[in-house]
Amino acid sequence: MTAPLRTGEPAVVKVALGDRAYDIVVGRNALASLGQRVASLRPGAKAAIVTDDNVARAHLKSAQTALERAGISSSSVVVPAGENSKRISGFETVCEALIGARMERGDIVIALGGGVIGDLTGFAAATVRRGIDFVQVPTSLLAQVDSSVGGKTAINSQHGKNLIGAFHQPVLVIADTALLDTLPERQMRSGYAELVKHGFVRDAAFFSWLDNNWREVFSGGPAREEAVARSVAIKAAVVARDERENGDRQVLNFGHTFGHALEADAGFSERLLHGEAISIGMALAFSYSAAKGVMPTQEAQRAISHFDAVGLPTKLAQVTGGVSNADRLMDLMAQDKKVKRGKLTLILSRGIGDAYVAPDADPSEIRDFLSEQLAAR
Repeated sequence: MTAPLRTGEPAVVKVALGDRAYDIVVGRNALASLGQRVASLRPGAKAAIVTDDNVARAHLKSAQTALERAGISSSSVVVPAGENSKRISGFETVCEALIGARMERGDIVIALGGGVIGDLTGFAAATVRRGIDFVQVPTSLLAQVDSSVGGKTAINSQHGKNLIGAFHQPVLVIADTALLDTLPERQMRSGYAELVKHGFVRDAAFFSWLDNNWREVFSGGPAREEAVARSVAIKAAVVARDERENGDRQVLNFGHTFGHALEADAGFSERLLHGEAISIGMALAFSYSAAKGVMPTQEAQRAISHFDAVGLPTKLAQVTGGVSNADRLMDLMAQDKKVKRGKLTLILSRGIGDAYVAPDADPSEIRDFLSEQLAAR
């Protein structure tokens, strides 16, 4: 990671993937550089911006202006905000719009929005004309530190989250932290769950720093830029080692096997945001690790207490509208992408900063654990 040269300059994190390497630009007002950076990457290309109706009202004009200043013509595709757009129907809408705009392989598709837009746009870009380059401009904290980096693009199936997709790396990520100033507090907390996750899985020192500085991350001080840059640097390093999630990259799914099941059980609705589900999922993973004796109970509690302090949920009882039952959760977990030959894989922890892949998890043991957690208040 290159540190800012002086106040106001962005940090640049490199994702080292050989001839498909790209930069993640982190800084306040970085969106203004979109046109210049796209023109440098793909001279002569035209652009299509995919966004949702909420983000369009707030930021579409700024993105279009940045492109116009660099002499780049653009069109736009606006879909309804929310997880419901991340379905086959939403995917069809975006694909047909890109084809209708006569986007060519040498052009650029820009994902302007949160995780839903990034995943949906990336998957469309991966498939239209068998692949068009795309740029991520994440407008939520969750998207800036997680879904915009690493090339995992997908839409949801009725059977579960992100089950239809492709690996398609962006050619650039612009994380403008000023865009987070107007983000609702609940959305900030949701994104923070994915941010702190990177400390939990691979960097205990980063978690300790967050434990002392998380309030400034939320308030928008210089700690916000540092937190986003450090978080994506951890993820970028893991992705560079294991792009296709065949080994170490699986640890980035810490808390997600439980969390995705909870999201599906809640109907991918406002009842439970993604980061809230992952917060509960990580708390469950820490508790399960401690129950199995692979992690000190005191250290698991330290991590869970951090979520409590930030205001993130850690218990199944905190899900609005409740959770079905352990059998239903087990059925949903069986659709997890890490299932191999029908056997469930969990990501567990030996301690903060030391997550590991635990294959062949015992389903009856997990079911009993979930039943105990459901009974707890």
